[in-house]
Amino acid sequence: MRKLVAFNNTTLDGYFTDANGEISWAHTGTDDAEYKQFIADNAKGGDTLVLGRITYELMASYWPTPPASKNDPAVAEGMNKLTKIVFSRTLNEASWNNTKLVKGDPATEIRELKQAPSGHMTILGSGSIVSQLAQAGLIDEYQLMVNPVVLGEGRTMFEGIREKLNLKLTNTRAFANGKVLMSYA
Repeated sequence: MRKLVAFNNTTLDGYFTDANGEISWAHTGTDDAEYKQFIADNAKGGDTLVLGRITYELMASYWPTPPASKNDPAVAEGMNKLTKIVFSRTLNEASWNNTKLVKGDPATEIRELKQAPSGHMTILGSGSIVSQLAQAGLIDEYQLMVNPVVLGEGRTMFEGIREKLNLKLTNTRAFANGKVLMSYA
């Protein structure tokens, strides 16, 4: 059975986007060599990315471009090779290579995909998808990269959760740039 991991950058005050949907605050501290290696290795992990429309459009506008290949060659290569599933009711096509567009219910699709015998899927960004799949009990692990910044307002990736999620801390990793990865099952 496949594992589903949700990976998101968050702020100290728990937001994954600011009030305008921006995430530029998450791209600071990239001069940390250990952190850069973690990100490059993470882009090679798993076999399927799960994205909502907004995250898909953001990533598809950057990763397949020459600047991405120049600035972050290892990450760009990994992102472009991975299979991608984008959930959207409004997109008519998904042109980024290896992308499947799904217009149906995310929980139904993910339940079916989890039945495959191997590999794992990673949700990046995509707060509404995280919220829906968390409520359905389909996320096996939450990886939160906590950034040393406070926004005061924004969106959490758990908006709309109606029942408490009891999670267990399984790992932590601190980076010299002040970011801390926390993993929960």
